[in-house]
This record gives sequence, structure tokens and C-alpha cells, in this order.
Amino acid sequence: MVTPVYSPSLTSVPPTPGQQSQPLHEERQCNLVVDICYTSSGVPQMLAHFLMEKKTISFTLCGTQLFFALTLGGTEFLLLAAMAYDRYVAVCDPLRYTVVMSPRLCMGLAGVSWFVGVANSAVETAVTMRLPTCGHNVLNHVACETLALVRLACVDITLNQVVILVSSVVVLLVPCCLVSLSYAYIVAAIMKIRSTQGRRKAFETCASHLTVVSMSYGMALFIYMQPRSTASAEQDKVVVLFYAVVTPMLNPLIYSLRNKDVKGAFSRVLMKNFESKN
Repeated sequence: MVTPVYSPSLTSVPPTPGQQSQPLHEERQCNLVVDICYTSSGVPQMLAHFLMEKKTISFTLCGTQLFFALTLGGTEFLLLAAMAYDRYVAVCDPLRYTVVMSPRLCMGLAGVSWFVGVANSAVETAVTMRLPTCGHNVLNHVACETLALVRLACVDITLNQVVILVSSVVVLLVPCCLVSLSYAYIVAAIMKIRSTQGRRKAFETCASHLTVVSMSYGMALFIYMQPRSTASAEQDKVVVLFYAVVTPMLNPLIYSLRNKDVKGAFSRVLMKNFESKN
């Protein structure tokens, strides 16, 4: 409930002058929309199953849920890489920031992110949902997730393993490497700043994005990059629940800490509660 209610209110808050740039504000809005859609695509079904004694889901609904989860998850990883490039330009080349991060480039980065996310999801969903289960239709998971569905297969899954590996490289490992490269240049640029205040301001510019990146990429890398011999269904459940529920809920809170209007509202609420208790 928190993400669908709180995130839209943040997308409508304009950027505070001197606190965040217009291109980054638009990218964060896009990222928050992805979070809302991602949560809405799977969490309602999870909540329904928690309340139901007999937990069932149709083949079509399962495939639909898988498609949207993969699309939105892959798109978010790519958008985070685009936002890392935005931060790189803001810190390493601030005088040319508005020229480099033009509306056309921002739209292009967002469009490429969505296109790759949809294309990757379409391929992975098609390859996963074609697998025969030979009557094994009990899904040991909280949602229709690729690895859980592949475990039900009663045929050779080599093709699926190759597709999952390629997908993980395209939408997870490559964006993660690009983010790491961007922040390597950012750290090098920050270390060259002589004043403590300047270093602090440069770090605060990237702090919220870096926090979100750490949570998002960390959870996904844990799921898809660990050896299958050490993986367990119970671990996957916990990680997927964290990524589907906790991360989208925390993202808008983390981003809002950079907005003076939101921080002011929080301060007024805390002061009002404190005064009412006294």
C-alpha cells in the first residue's frame, strides 16, 4: 500500500532549485513509475494467496505476471545505469551538464531501457512458459518467477539456462559494470576537490542513487549470479519478497531525502507529534 500511495505524490513534487537537476528529476519520476508498476504486477496476487487456503494461479496469469515482472525489473536496472551516467556528467563535467543531458538524450536513454526490457522479457517468458512440467504444477514460490518455473520442467533446460545467463548479462551485469565505471570516475573527481564542503556536496549529489543501486543490484545479483548448487527455494522467496515489496517502498523515501519540501513536511509532522505528546 505504501508504494502505490507514496510514490505518485513524489512524482508530482517539482525539483527544488539547487538540489537536483531537471533531467535527473525526470529520470527519477520514470524510475518511481516503474517501481509502482512492478509492485502492482505481483504483490496483489501475493497478498491474495496469503489470505487463501487454496493458492492457485492460471497458466495465462502466471505467464502475464512473469512477463511484466521481467520487463519492469530489467527496465529499472537499465534506468539506474542511465541515472549513473547522469551523475557522472553532473560531477565530472558540470559546466556542460545541460548540454550533454539534453531532453532528447534523456528520452533516448529511457526509450532504449524500455525497449531492451520488453524484448528481453518477451524472449525469456516465451522460453520459460513453453517448458512441459509433466504434471508437476506445484510452484514452490511466492510468485511466478523464472527460476521457480524452470525447476518444474521435466525436460532438458539447457536452452533456458543459456537464455537466463544472456538475460542476466544484458540487463544486470552490463548495467552494473557501467554504474561501477561511472562511480569510479565520480570518486576520482571528488578526490580532486580540495574543499571539504565541495566534496560533501558532490557526494550528496550521488548518495540517494548509490543507495538505490546497491539495494536493487545487490538483490538481483544474489538471485541470478549465485551458483545453482548453493541456491535454495527458501532463499529465493525471501530475496524476491524483499525486492518486490521492501525495495520499491524504500526507493521513494530515499529519493525524497534530497527534496527540501518533503524533508520540511516530515519535520512538521514529527514536531506536531512531539508537541501533541507533551
